[in-house]
Amino acid sequence: MASVDKHHFDITIIGAGVIGLAVAEELSRRFKDVLLLEKNESHGQETSSRNSEVIHAGIYYPEGSLKASLCVEGRKLLYETCEKRDIPFRRTGKLIVATKPEEEEALEALLGKAQLNGVDDLLLLSGRVVHSLEPEVFASAGLLSPSTGIIDSHRLMRALLIGASDNGVTSVFRSCVTAAHYDGDRHEIEINDGESRIASRVVINSAGLQSDRVAAMPGIDVDLEGYRLKLCKGDYFSASPSPRIRHLVYPVPMPKHEGLGVHATIDLGGRVRFGPDAEYVDDIDYRVDEGKRDTFLGSILTYLPLLAKDSLSPDMCGIRPKLQGPGEDIRDFVISEESRLGLPGWVNLVGIESPGLTACMAIAKHVSNLVQQIMG
Repeated sequence: MASVDKHHFDITIIGAGVIGLAVAEELSRRFKDVLLLEKNESHGQETSSRNSEVIHAGIYYPEGSLKASLCVEGRKLLYETCEKRDIPFRRTGKLIVATKPEEEEALEALLGKAQLNGVDDLLLLSGRVVHSLEPEVFASAGLLSPSTGIIDSHRLMRALLIGASDNGVTSVFRSCVTAAHYDGDRHEIEINDGESRIASRVVINSAGLQSDRVAAMPGIDVDLEGYRLKLCKGDYFSASPSPRIRHLVYPVPMPKHEGLGVHATIDLGGRVRFGPDAEYVDDIDYRVDEGKRDTFLGSILTYLPLLAKDSLSPDMCGIRPKLQGPGEDIRDFVISEESRLGLPGWVNLVGIESPGLTACMAIAKHVSNLVQQIMG
């Protein structure tokens, strides 16, 4: 672990999940004197390593939103990065399936939304064609996304960390930010309740599940600004024996896109995993609720009716840092430089849930452009 052997940095990034790592590497291409702080013992131990590892196409998000534009741009950048840096990935393609006629209108609406977002390779399929592609899948119709894929997120994060380190970034783990103050010139950051302190001209708050707490430290009213996170837990189950599918298979998404429904994903080893569901919680708890097995099974059987009823077992869970609460309308990413709040040089990244992994490289470029404006 590197140590903070000086007290002044030009740029400090709080959080070494996939977003913080991508931002660190991108900023270090342009700027020197960059510090990356992470409260855990290593990088990417929370949301970044507890997800479906899907490279999304950009289908679901409102036109003009950051989620839409950064997902579409980020997907292209991510595939390019994987090819250049030998990061394992596969363009599996994805099927979104309607299992009854009334869901078919939702597929057409998704197609229209995707086209507005610049996703131009989707295909509407009949149930017969879906069955020819995936014999075990039941569907009255489907929407095929050829550019959806999967990635080894751990290898990606490792590559980003190595790249940042090669560019001179100082990465310090077991370093929890416990206070922040702006003195009119620099942001003073307290680490581990005063164990150490640093001052930084620019601060990037990429603290994931803790990003609202960190945003409040320099005096931002997170409720007034709409930065208060709602923790949304997603459990996963795996099946043995696994269904024989080649594509990712998704149901029609939940109302207001609180989640994408319990879907079937494939990892790079060919193992099928189901999830996540969407359950708002008050605390971070990574235990899978085995009592959800029957509910999961009921959802899965609508599109994989041959799945054996006793085949499901608990797998893992993740927590989404959502800005959207239960029953609320979809919320966009917050990527905000806070000069308007009297905090020049403080950049908040809040509510970076899905498609954050897909968008990570594009988010990093977006943040780098903001920092370029700050640094002059």
